[in-house]
Amino acid sequence: MHATSGTGDQARAGDAFSPLELTATSGQLVTIPDPAGNFIHLQLRRFAGCPICNQHLRSILTRHDEIRSAGIREVVVFHSTAAELAKHEADLPFPLIADPERELYRRLGAGRRPGSLLSTRALRAAIAGQTAALGNRSTKRGALGPVKPAGGRLGLPADFLIAPGGRVAALKYGRHAYDQWTVDELLDHAHPVPA
Repeated sequence: MHATSGTGDQARAGDAFSPLELTATSGQLVTIPDPAGNFIHLQLRRFAGCPICNQHLRSILTRHDEIRSAGIREVVVFHSTAAELAKHEADLPFPLIADPERELYRRLGAGRRPGSLLSTRALRAAIAGQTAALGNRSTKRGALGPVKPAGGRLGLPADFLIAPGGRVAALKYGRHAYDQWTVDELLDHAHPVPA
Protein backbone atom coordinates (compact mmCIF):
# COMPACT_ATOMS: atom_id res chain seq x y z
CA MET A 1 0.00 0.00 0.00
CA HIS A 2 1.22 3.48 -0.73
CA ALA A 3 1.20 5.70 2.33
CA THR A 4 -0.84 8.26 0.46
CA SER A 5 -3.25 5.98 -1.36
CA GLY A 6 -6.29 7.85 -0.13
CA THR A 7 -7.89 4.66 1.17
CA GLY A 8 -7.55 5.54 4.84
CA ASP A 9 -5.64 2.32 5.41
CA GLN A 10 -2.70 2.61 7.71
CA ALA A 11 0.75 2.70 6.16
CA ARG A 12 3.60 0.36 7.07
CA ALA A 13 7.34 0.82 7.34
CA GLY A 14 8.90 0.29 3.92
CA ASP A 15 5.88 1.62 2.00
CA ALA A 16 6.47 4.10 -0.78
CA PHE A 17 5.42 7.59 0.27
CA SER A 18 3.79 9.37 -2.65
CA PRO A 19 5.30 12.85 -3.00
CA LEU A 20 3.46 15.72 -1.36
CA GLU A 21 3.68 19.45 -1.81
CA LEU A 22 2.15 21.24 1.15
CA THR A 23 1.93 24.93 1.94
CA ALA A 24 2.78 25.93 5.49
CA THR A 25 0.89 28.68 7.28
CA SER A 26 3.97 30.85 6.72
CA GLY A 27 3.53 30.42 2.95
CA GLN A 28 6.61 28.18 2.71
CA LEU A 29 6.31 25.29 0.23
CA VAL A 30 7.10 21.96 1.89
CA THR A 31 8.03 19.03 -0.36
CA ILE A 32 7.96 15.46 0.96
CA PRO A 33 10.23 13.57 0.48
CA ASP A 34 12.81 16.27 1.06
CA PRO A 35 14.64 17.23 -2.17
CA ALA A 36 17.68 18.28 -0.08
CA GLY A 37 18.16 14.69 1.12
CA ASN A 38 16.98 15.02 4.73
CA PHE A 39 14.63 12.73 6.56
CA ILE A 40 11.22 14.30 7.14
CA HIS A 41 9.52 13.72 10.47
CA LEU A 42 5.90 14.29 9.52
CA GLN A 43 3.88 14.73 12.69
CA LEU A 44 0.10 14.61 12.66
CA ARG A 45 -0.92 16.35 15.86
CA ARG A 46 -4.33 17.32 17.14
CA PHE A 47 -5.51 20.96 17.14
CA ALA A 48 -3.78 24.32 17.59
CA GLY A 49 -3.71 25.23 21.26
CA CYS A 50 -4.06 21.59 22.37
CA PRO A 51 -2.20 21.40 25.72
CA ILE A 52 -1.17 17.80 25.01
CA CYS A 53 0.35 18.75 21.65
CA ASN A 54 2.00 21.81 23.16
CA GLN A 55 3.64 19.62 25.81
CA HIS A 56 5.00 17.30 23.13
CA LEU A 57 6.18 20.10 20.82
CA ARG A 58 8.12 21.67 23.70
CA SER A 59 10.17 18.46 23.89
CA ILE A 60 10.84 18.70 20.14
CA LEU A 61 11.69 22.39 20.41
CA THR A 62 14.14 21.80 23.26
CA ARG A 63 16.15 19.37 21.12
CA HIS A 64 15.48 20.85 17.68
CA ASP A 65 19.18 21.59 17.00
CA GLU A 66 20.03 17.95 17.75
CA ILE A 67 17.23 16.75 15.47
CA ARG A 68 18.42 18.99 12.62
CA SER A 69 22.04 17.85 13.16
CA ALA A 70 20.82 14.27 12.66
CA GLY A 71 19.52 15.21 9.20
CA ILE A 72 15.85 15.35 10.14
CA ARG A 73 13.41 18.14 9.22
CA GLU A 74 10.24 18.57 11.24
CA VAL A 75 6.89 19.17 9.52
CA VAL A 76 3.88 19.40 11.83
CA VAL A 77 0.26 19.07 10.70
CA PHE A 78 -2.74 20.12 12.79
CA HIS A 79 -6.42 19.65 12.03
CA SER A 80 -6.84 23.40 12.56
CA THR A 81 -7.34 26.35 10.28
CA ALA A 82 -4.42 28.42 9.03
CA ALA A 83 -5.74 31.35 11.09
CA GLU A 84 -5.59 29.28 14.29
CA LEU A 85 -2.08 28.01 13.50
CA ALA A 86 -0.81 31.49 12.64
CA LYS A 87 -1.18 32.36 16.32
CA HIS A 88 1.45 29.75 17.16
CA GLU A 89 3.85 29.71 14.20
CA ALA A 90 6.17 32.45 15.50
CA ASP A 91 7.02 30.21 18.47
CA LEU A 92 8.10 27.24 16.35
CA PRO A 93 11.09 26.89 13.97
CA PHE A 94 9.46 24.37 11.66
CA PRO A 95 6.60 24.49 9.17
CA LEU A 96 3.03 24.14 10.41
CA ILE A 97 0.46 22.72 8.03
CA ALA A 98 -3.26 23.43 8.41
CA ASP A 99 -5.59 20.54 7.59
CA PRO A 100 -8.95 21.52 9.11
CA GLU A 101 -10.85 19.04 6.94
CA ARG A 102 -8.51 16.21 8.07
CA GLU A 103 -7.79 15.22 4.45
CA LEU A 104 -4.17 14.28 5.13
CA TYR A 105 -5.19 12.42 8.29
CA ARG A 106 -7.62 10.26 6.31
CA ARG A 107 -5.14 9.78 3.50
CA LEU A 108 -2.48 8.54 5.92
CA GLY A 109 -4.85 6.49 8.07
CA ALA A 110 -4.66 8.59 11.27
CA GLY A 111 -7.92 8.34 13.13
CA ARG A 112 -9.93 9.53 16.09
CA ARG A 113 -11.18 7.65 19.08
CA PRO A 114 -13.67 8.56 21.81
CA GLY A 115 -11.25 7.24 24.44
CA SER A 116 -8.27 9.22 23.10
CA LEU A 117 -8.12 11.31 26.27
CA LEU A 118 -8.76 8.44 28.69
CA SER A 119 -5.17 7.52 29.38
CA THR A 120 -3.09 8.42 32.41
CA ARG A 121 -0.29 9.66 30.12
CA ALA A 122 -2.68 11.82 28.08
CA LEU A 123 -4.29 13.30 31.18
CA ARG A 124 -0.90 14.06 32.76
CA ALA A 125 0.31 15.67 29.54
CA ALA A 126 -2.87 17.74 29.31
CA ILE A 127 -2.43 19.02 32.86
CA ALA A 128 1.30 19.69 32.38
CA GLY A 129 0.71 21.39 29.03
CA GLN A 130 -2.07 23.56 30.41
CA THR A 131 -0.04 24.48 33.50
CA ALA A 132 2.93 25.47 31.34
CA ALA A 133 0.69 27.50 29.01
CA LEU A 134 -0.88 29.36 31.92
CA GLY A 135 2.51 29.93 33.57
CA ASN A 136 4.07 31.25 30.38
CA ARG A 137 0.88 32.95 29.24
CA SER A 138 1.61 31.21 25.95
CA THR A 139 -1.93 30.12 25.21
CA LYS A 140 -3.42 32.50 22.70
CA ARG A 141 -6.95 31.07 22.73
CA GLY A 142 -7.68 31.49 26.42
CA ALA A 143 -6.99 29.27 29.36
CA LEU A 144 -8.36 26.07 27.86
CA GLY A 145 -7.57 26.50 24.17
CA PRO A 146 -10.36 26.61 21.59
CA VAL A 147 -13.79 25.54 22.83
CA LYS A 148 -14.69 23.85 19.53
CA PRO A 149 -11.43 23.08 17.69
CA ALA A 150 -11.57 22.35 13.97
CA GLY A 151 -11.54 18.58 13.54
CA GLY A 152 -12.71 18.00 17.12
CA ARG A 153 -10.93 16.98 20.33
CA LEU A 154 -10.73 13.22 19.78
CA GLY A 155 -7.93 13.01 17.21
CA LEU A 156 -5.02 10.63 17.59
CA PRO A 157 -1.44 11.59 16.78
CA ALA A 158 0.72 9.87 14.20
CA ASP A 159 4.43 10.07 13.36
CA PHE A 160 5.99 9.27 9.99
CA LEU A 161 9.70 9.27 9.25
CA ILE A 162 10.10 9.66 5.50
CA ALA A 163 13.53 8.71 4.12
CA PRO A 164 15.18 10.87 1.44
CA GLY A 165 14.42 8.18 -1.15
CA GLY A 166 10.68 8.39 -0.47
CA ARG A 167 10.09 5.33 1.70
CA VAL A 168 8.44 5.26 5.10
CA ALA A 169 11.46 4.49 7.28
CA ALA A 170 9.34 4.17 10.43
CA LEU A 171 5.92 5.20 11.70
CA LYS A 172 3.73 5.22 14.75
CA TYR A 173 -0.04 5.55 15.02
CA GLY A 174 -0.99 6.81 18.48
CA ARG A 175 -3.45 4.81 20.57
CA HIS A 176 -4.25 7.83 22.76
CA ALA A 177 -3.72 11.59 22.61
CA TYR A 178 -0.17 11.51 24.06
CA ASP A 179 1.14 8.42 22.28
CA GLN A 180 3.92 9.56 19.97
CA TRP A 181 7.68 9.17 19.56
CA THR A 182 10.03 10.76 22.02
CA VAL A 183 12.99 12.62 20.54
CA ASP A 184 15.25 9.68 21.42
CA GLU A 185 12.95 7.27 19.57
CA LEU A 186 12.88 9.57 16.54
CA LEU A 187 16.68 9.75 16.45
CA ASP A 188 16.94 5.96 16.83
CA HIS A 189 14.58 5.43 13.88
CA ALA A 190 16.59 7.79 11.67
CA HIS A 191 19.94 6.23 12.53
CA PRO A 192 19.45 2.73 13.93
CA VAL A 193 22.40 1.08 15.60
CA PRO A 194 23.62 -1.85 13.44
CA ALA A 195 22.94 -5.28 14.97
